[in-house]
Amino acid sequence: MAEQQNNFKPFVPAETKMAELTVKSIITGAIFGIIFGASTVYLALKAGLTVSASIPIAVIAITLGRRFLKTTILENNIIQTTGSAGESIAAGVVFTLPGFLFLSDPNSANFFNYFTILVLAIFGGILGTLMMIPLRRSLIVQEHGTLPYPEGTACASVLKAGEKGGDFAKTAFMGLGFAFAYAMLQKIFHVIKEVPDFATRQTNKIFPSAKVSGEITPEYMGVGYIIGPKIAGVLVAGGVLSWFVLIPLLSSVISADVVAAQLHKLGYITDLTKPGPGNAGSWDPVTHNFADWSSAIYRAYIRQIGAGAVAAGGFITLIKTIPTIISSFKGSIGSLKKDGTDATAVKVPRTERDLSMKVVGIGTLVLLLVIALLPNTLIPGTNIGSKLLLGLLVIIFGAFFVTVASRIVGLIGSSNSPISGMTIATLMGTCLIFIAVKWTGHVYEPMALVVGGMICIAAANAGATSQDLKTGYLVGATPKYQQIALFVGAIVSSLAIGATIKILDTPTAAMAAQGIEHAIGTDTYPAPQGTLMATLIKGILSFNLDWQFVLVGVFIAIVMELCGIKALSFAIGIYLPLSTTLPIFIGGGIRGIVEWRQKKKNIKVSAEEEDLGKGNLFATGLVAGGALAGVLVAILSSIPSINSSLGKVNAEHSLTQGLGDEGYKWLGVAFFALMGYILYKIATKKTREA
Repeated sequence: MAEQQNNFKPFVPAETKMAELTVKSIITGAIFGIIFGASTVYLALKAGLTVSASIPIAVIAITLGRRFLKTTILENNIIQTTGSAGESIAAGVVFTLPGFLFLSDPNSANFFNYFTILVLAIFGGILGTLMMIPLRRSLIVQEHGTLPYPEGTACASVLKAGEKGGDFAKTAFMGLGFAFAYAMLQKIFHVIKEVPDFATRQTNKIFPSAKVSGEITPEYMGVGYIIGPKIAGVLVAGGVLSWFVLIPLLSSVISADVVAAQLHKLGYITDLTKPGPGNAGSWDPVTHNFADWSSAIYRAYIRQIGAGAVAAGGFITLIKTIPTIISSFKGSIGSLKKDGTDATAVKVPRTERDLSMKVVGIGTLVLLLVIALLPNTLIPGTNIGSKLLLGLLVIIFGAFFVTVASRIVGLIGSSNSPISGMTIATLMGTCLIFIAVKWTGHVYEPMALVVGGMICIAAANAGATSQDLKTGYLVGATPKYQQIALFVGAIVSSLAIGATIKILDTPTAAMAAQGIEHAIGTDTYPAPQGTLMATLIKGILSFNLDWQFVLVGVFIAIVMELCGIKALSFAIGIYLPLSTTLPIFIGGGIRGIVEWRQKKKNIKVSAEEEDLGKGNLFATGLVAGGALAGVLVAILSSIPSINSSLGKVNAEHSLTQGLGDEGYKWLGVAFFALMGYILYKIATKKTREA
């Protein structure tokens, strides 16, 4: 191992003096952190998943740097390091903190404010980076030949390839521009229907209340192409089970009054005696029937079944990685004991200079004290002592799961890291500790979510941090400068993440007319992970949960795992509407056809070539362009005067009059098919030329 370490030579030698941590690299990286952080918020709220931002940022940084900024490879590395913090922190925030809206405590929604989100995002992001500092030498340097860090290695390959020339970003910009234009036609002018749906009636005796629908947006097609056909197929399989098996079955055997009572219990129907579009399924108290049975069944039963499946899937993933977790923790601690040298205490090469351990110790202590001293309106807690316990739990769980996450992503990559499982384990552990000290009831639910949220953010950012440090190690960066860049990225991106969440949470005029106070939690932004976290906390602390439905989901997940199917992906498919998973599956199907063509023509593609392939880059552009357009439209719609003007350019009424409802739906499908065809042609262009 030591011999291998000594023989390693980075792309930029340690003795080379080159511009690295500069004002332009930090500012550019911070801008990317804001852009991709906002995009990730939008995507995670809608689909419950994210895609890595490091490679897209590196690709764009190379192009912009070469043409306009005259940046070096080390400056480009700082740009992607700073920018990637936005994506990881946004994922951790969105996967947990919307849970404040769904807890039993009526005051918990008050904590879903900009400043609480900002504080928790910054603290969690900083904690993830802080605790990765002492691990860098053991995980990145000493185990260079053992831990591949796939995303970090791929990103380094992109940066090194950029030094050799080539315009990588052209295709990504094409995708971004196409997605933005498509989204404007869809969300501003309404030429393209957002969610075409085709359903059978409840009165259909053969197949009642089955619905096919798809939110035909660029970002979903792009995500599907990036994750590939296998994962996309498992996701949509969960949706097929929900919308073509469970919903038709339940609608056949459960009366409308029973479904309505369940929806009333869950808060989806405020008054059983009054009709209204705001009622789930458009409940009609006169006829005792639903205008939309599939939607009613979905909210009454399927979401709880899905929550149980997701919880079980996350926990199963965690259990499967326990041997890796134990060995990772032991290995990391053992390496730290062997490598007790402080890089600042002795003269070391530039490529081995970390921030001082004093920064880690003082920074951790400051985080603990600040959590304890912040007012109760910002951080939930009964007194300073209770918030001090919260801080201690955050530090203890953080130290463990940051170590685990940093090592696991080194083995299997960030996309496969069981962050959900770690968060679920943290929440369960926290709730059990609360029960042990007699902290039960509604008032303690937000406190548990604070611990789980910060750990989720810290673990997600620690994984991204370790990938960035691996990239830096390969290209010859200065670790200390990367660590500073990560702190800057965490703070700046958190400012934008909190603002984006609050903007997207603003209900539209139509929602407000229905009495809806938060857009998050609706079909527009279902926030599946946040809903799950809230469900778990309520179930353990308040003992008020429909366990019969949750357990159905648990055993569905177990069955899938026994069949050799990744339970977590399948479970997310159960929970999410089919309108989300179906377009993702179509994107994955296009990727599958492209790969089939390559295999048929005996074309072998390396991992590096795949990351830099035209299809991947165009799909990345689709994700970024679609998500940014969605955020922009949400911002514009929140301004009354602009929203009123947008209504004047809405072409939906004219198109439905001319084409009919069905014709308008098929027009949207045609546009989505055209986008898929363009993606396929771009993805196979290189193949045909070869």
